[in-house]
Amino acid sequence: MGEFELIRHYFFPIAEAGHTSAVVLGPGDDCAIQQIEPGRDLVFSVDALVEGVHFPPHYDPEKLGWRCLAVAASDLAAMGADPVCFTLALTLPDADPDWLHGFARGLASAAKHFGLALAGGDTTRGPLTLSLQVHGTVPRGQAIRRSGARAGDYICVSGTLGGAGAALDYLGSDNPGADEQALLVRYHYPEARLDLGVALRGYASAAVDISDGLVADLGHILAASGVAASIDATRLPVSAALKRLAGEDAVNHAMNAGDDYELCITISPQAWESLPEDIRGRLTIIGEVKSGEGLAITHNGQSQALAAGGYDHFRT
Repeated sequence: MGEFELIRHYFFPIAEAGHTSAVVLGPGDDCAIQQIEPGRDLVFSVDALVEGVHFPPHYDPEKLGWRCLAVAASDLAAMGADPVCFTLALTLPDADPDWLHGFARGLASAAKHFGLALAGGDTTRGPLTLSLQVHGTVPRGQAIRRSGARAGDYICVSGTLGGAGAALDYLGSDNPGADEQALLVRYHYPEARLDLGVALRGYASAAVDISDGLVADLGHILAASGVAASIDATRLPVSAALKRLAGEDAVNHAMNAGDDYELCITISPQAWESLPEDIRGRLTIIGEVKSGEGLAITHNGQSQALAAGGYDHFRT
């Protein structure tokens, strides 16, 4: 199967199924055309996923189809953006029809779930690599940035932390138990919190998605905002499955494991009180923004400074 036949067979149907009026011209031309409504800003981000770095060799292609788009869409969620469309540059060792069928099925499911239309892309031969650019829009000036945190703000996270990173220990398991399966679902099918990000516009002072670990990603907010923070370890939301499997080490997973794709936000006490109750119910307050520099964790009355953590592609 040639390159263009491959695109027409596997990816044109995804673009047609997710058609939106915002994409004036989709796959098939030199460029896609996206229409931006008056009074809105374009928000976009690009992610590259490499076999053996971001996902295991010989990873299930249908799971990869979901995962690659969810990972990219999570950046839109952190900015409070309404999702619009995405492009995909796919590098393949070969055009295996079985692999392509599974991947396209997972990608189509994720595109429908996240409300993202496939607007175009490219294919080439080489080591398995996926590069996705996602586009969204926000009302002008309302994107949630990393640089707005202020002393006195609460630090909150969505969902539970640490489960996806802990699942790495069970990826090769032939017969995972119920707890292991619960963690594996978090890894295979991350949930970009797009609706939550939109709901936090006008309330959150800063936000980031947790891709490289809470310590590392909260550190990005602190650096961009010029502030410090303290976290209460007893408040970290950890699933019952992770607690049973990791015991006391569950807190370490929650602090440093990547791949959760939950949101970490800062929000003033006044804005927190004005948040709709159903939105507050999706967030856990884990700490407070302070003046100064650095990040500390409090556990059993003891405070300890934390070094920058999380995954770094170039740290040796």
